[in-house]
Amino acid sequence: MDPTRAFVTSVNRVIVKVGTAVVTRSDGRLALGRLGALCEQLKDLNLQGYEVILVTSGAVGLGRQRLRYRKLANSSFSDLQKPQGDLDGKACAAVGQSSLMALYDTMFSQLDVTSSQLLVNDGFFRDSGFRKQLSDTITSLLESKVIPIFNENDAVSTRKAPYEHCLQDSSGIFWDNDSLAGLLALELKADLLVLLSDVEGLYSGPPSDPNSKLIHTYIKEKHQREVTFGDKSRLGRGGMTAKVNAAVCAAHAGIPVIITSGYATDNIIRVLQGEKIGTVFHRDAHLWKNIKEESAHEMAVAARNSSRRLQALKSEERRKILLAVADALEKNQNMIMLENQADVAVAVAAGYDKSLISRLTLKPEKISSLAKSVRVLADMEEPIGQILKRTELADELVLEKISCPLGVLLIIFESRPDALVQIAALAIRSGNGLLLKGGKEARRSNAVLHKVITSAIPDTVSGKLIGLVTSRDEIPDLLKLDDVIDLVVPRGSNKLVSQIKESTRIPVLGHADGICHVYVDKSANIEMAKQIVRDAKTDYPAACNAMETLLVHKDLCNGGLNELILELQREGVQIYGGPKASAVLNISEASSLHHEYSSLACTIEIVEDVFVAIDHINKHGSAHTECIVTEDSEVAETFLSQVDSAAVFHNASTRFCDGARFGLGAEVGISTSRIHARGPVGVEGLLTKKWILRGNGQVVDGDRGVSYTYKEQLIEA
Repeated sequence: MDPTRAFVTSVNRVIVKVGTAVVTRSDGRLALGRLGALCEQLKDLNLQGYEVILVTSGAVGLGRQRLRYRKLANSSFSDLQKPQGDLDGKACAAVGQSSLMALYDTMFSQLDVTSSQLLVNDGFFRDSGFRKQLSDTITSLLESKVIPIFNENDAVSTRKAPYEHCLQDSSGIFWDNDSLAGLLALELKADLLVLLSDVEGLYSGPPSDPNSKLIHTYIKEKHQREVTFGDKSRLGRGGMTAKVNAAVCAAHAGIPVIITSGYATDNIIRVLQGEKIGTVFHRDAHLWKNIKEESAHEMAVAARNSSRRLQALKSEERRKILLAVADALEKNQNMIMLENQADVAVAVAAGYDKSLISRLTLKPEKISSLAKSVRVLADMEEPIGQILKRTELADELVLEKISCPLGVLLIIFESRPDALVQIAALAIRSGNGLLLKGGKEARRSNAVLHKVITSAIPDTVSGKLIGLVTSRDEIPDLLKLDDVIDLVVPRGSNKLVSQIKESTRIPVLGHADGICHVYVDKSANIEMAKQIVRDAKTDYPAACNAMETLLVHKDLCNGGLNELILELQREGVQIYGGPKASAVLNISEASSLHHEYSSLACTIEIVEDVFVAIDHINKHGSAHTECIVTEDSEVAETFLSQVDSAAVFHNASTRFCDGARFGLGAEVGISTSRIHARGPVGVEGLLTKKWILRGNGQVVDGDRGVSYTYKEQLIEA
């Protein structure tokens, strides 16, 4: 959990205010998708035991849209030729209010949640009797698990001018639904106020300005002078200025406030999980130690500086750091499991599938296995400063090529907390600085693992060697740092990898697809083939090294092919055909021959021979991992030499393409790139080379004073 969001652990009563720009689309119609996501989140919070109160805008905008339609329907052609005056705002409010509340009632009813409507005017709060009755009514509704929905009754409001003073007590009035939400937070003693906007939070300038930065923590003394506001809301009365005024007033009174985007489908949930999203307003913000938020650039520079100190250590000192990390994992096992169990509980409640929950879960034996793998890395041969080649260029002029770290790595990985440990250990072993961004589902697990690992790194190096990125908002800034970050490794979906590659000039190591093939040749041992095909597809269907396409020699159509199909079907695999196989087998044709199912499904195609199989793989594959099953060694060698993929196997499952199984200790990912590392990337893939030249005063001088010998010298073990 981000330390600036720690207060959410004590939140019970939360008020959520949703603005007109979130409730409606740009044409004035209701944004049903966003409203649906809002209601889903409030339902989930209600079920988790939170007391939820909603303040909504949007009635005037909705009413205006409906009255415009009604006016158009009732107008003659001549009426339409006349100048059209503005619609009465209070009439719009009266029409829109009933429609808006009817929609909320319908949506909440579909979710088996009861809601209630409360219309208030600015003058009501001057009456102490009203305030007491309001508090009693809300208490009664919340005890019955009813979600109260507030809105200002604009249709009959007599207010003429905005109220511009801070809400020091509950006798004030309000000007818009932002200040109404702030007033209700005080009056109803809320623990948190969430203001949903059409942007991610408060920016240092207009959000459309590329130089504007998101402010994560608002410090009035600092940001009141620095922030430049853009345009007001396109549809409502408020805008960011109104939200900031309401937030400052509520925070001054002791109620934390977070302004964040209402366009995202899960931001309210993420706020209450302590994620660093949006802008937080807190009475004690000026006292927080991290008042000066570390920028993405500062985090990367700190990792680089720490990595250089790590490289300066002796080999044994670096080894001891890894051993200390392994010991710390075992010593803190209970704390790690406690945080992990919290992540798992949230994932189960959110309805995530069993495969994700399985990857997310850390059991005692898994933590022991991770500690063991770290010790294995510690005992590996020292990778830094290895002399790879030594050449005598001339007398007393010796050139050496040696291994050295890449610099700073940015690893964006999936919801597997064990990946954090493996990647961190690899970075330490290879002498690299590291920035990590894990999946949100493993937020608590990643945070505690990061704390445990960095606490084992001595101050002479600094725990900033490994930085943990906690918000998706920081990723775009990090991807711009091609002057500090040397390599990006995205681990996750095809969409994620493709987006990263399109968004940065930093070299990206990874693969966008894992379309792996198994080719069963006519000379294959069918029993062996059945075993390999079954394992390649079903051992872990979502893995990038799982089989997605099965190629079968045409001569097996009368026997072996059917056995292979039955073997897959017994495991519940859905089978699709290529153009030939779909016709021969009378099965549905695959939508594409370049398709990654990541599930219990695969494509089967019939090919003429090994050369057609090779052409098919090179054309439709993703250069990841391929396998041939054959007893003909000549055919096998043809396949192994001509298939252009990172890993090519003979009579072995594609699932063997893994750093740990290759004996690399661990891996940061699998690369299909042809530059630098290829295949499973362990310590060696995180190193580069540099040249060391040792001379005795030699100068080039037009090559007149040097007699080149170019003698290769032996490198002592």
